[in-house]
Amino acid sequence: MTQTHATTTRFPRIAPVGIAGLLVSFADKLSEPANRAALAFRAAIEADALDGIEEVSTSLTSTFVRFDPLHLDHAQLIAHVEALLKARDWTRADLPVGRRHFRIPCVFGTDLAPQFDEAAQAAGLTARQAIDSLTAARPRVLTVGFAPGQPYTGQLGPEWDIPRQTALTPRVPEGALVVAIRQLIIFSAATQTGWRHIGQTAFRCFRPESDEPFALRPGDEISLRAITPAELERIRAEDRTGQGGAELEVIR
Repeated sequence: MTQTHATTTRFPRIAPVGIAGLLVSFADKLSEPANRAALAFRAAIEADALDGIEEVSTSLTSTFVRFDPLHLDHAQLIAHVEALLKARDWTRADLPVGRRHFRIPCVFGTDLAPQFDEAAQAAGLTARQAIDSLTAARPRVLTVGFAPGQPYTGQLGPEWDIPRQTALTPRVPEGALVVAIRQLIIFSAATQTGWRHIGQTAFRCFRPESDEPFALRPGDEISLRAITPAELERIRAEDRTGQGGAELEVIR
């Protein structure tokens, strides 16, 4: 039976959040099946279009439902969610349709990404092996957060299970590629970070002038194509879309 209180250690777990929210958690730490479940369950809730639900979003391992308490109460929503959870094993569900793959040009290392060698060493790889590993990967956008449009992608191979830094890098620029705990992030704005700066792109994750300000959505996938600093400068000079030279294809 699905548990409906936050103190249980069983999953999936349902917990009320305030007077107008419900959190459905599929694990207490990141895994591919838990993230798959969160994304698939979000799509199922949205497809049901239950009257009173105003927003559905996901974190790394959970689905959050915000509702209008004047049209729907916690008990009604919990009953609906429990029935939906029992309908299938969500950790094995198909990912939502309409996902996309972005192949993004990236400079690895050089003075544009000065912590690449340090990160490669932490992963037990040579610089060449690290580039080969990163360009062969096709991580999924697990969630979007921290800053507008900023994607957390993963999971990389176990060699990239490297910790965050113990100190902060004062600033990385927009488009910076950073790595830690088997995840890659492309920064949507210049900021400080405890993640290692290993690559630099011209890809703009946040485009406030666009009809779709967040370039990437949970469930999308990215891959990286190694380029030189000169190629990055050419892309920056010619790009007017924010794509940063990325190639886009619809997965299905």
